[in-house]
Amino acid sequence: MKFFIDTANLDQIKEANDLGILAGVTTNPSLVAKEGVDFHSRLKEITSLVDGSVSAEVVALDAEGMIEEGLELSKSHLTLR
Repeated sequence: MKFFIDTANLDQIKEANDLGILAGVTTNPSLVAKEGVDFHSRLKEITSLVDGSVSAEVVALDAEGMIEEGLELSKSHLTLR
């Protein structure tokens, strides 16, 4: 079984990660907006904290936009590794 936390709050992510069982983080623009920070900046912070998977939702409603956003998100993640 794998455990993922669904949040954009860094304190919650750190706490879950410190337990030693965190497989990754799922988040979305709404969760990041609640934190009052930039979406891409927060994703970079999350990927720097977590060794596991980071899943981030796109906001586009059409396939072309979703693919474009997904590629941009993956680029920002890949530059961190």
